Amino acid sequence: MNEVKFNLKPVAKKPSRKYRKGSKYDPILDSFLEGEHELVKVEVKNKDANYLRIQLNKRIESRDIEDKVKVSVVNNVAYLEKV
Repeated sequence: MNEVKFNLKPVAKKPSRKYRKGSKYDPILDSFLEGEHELVKVEVKNKDANYLRIQLNKRIESRDIEDKVKVSVVNNVAYLEKV
């Protein structure tokens, strides 16, 4: 049997997950952050509120703006809220 060559290197922690540079959901976040309202309802045609929450949360995390905006779903309606 052939031996497998390998290296093991210690690390302090796993890197955070990286997402794409841009997204079709970025304009939603940009408009909300530039707007004056603290709480808005978000509707995207043919998209479920929970799916929308997941996509927006991914963009919020990748843009490192968790301290500025929060997304939630209540009664199958997605909301963006300034923190």
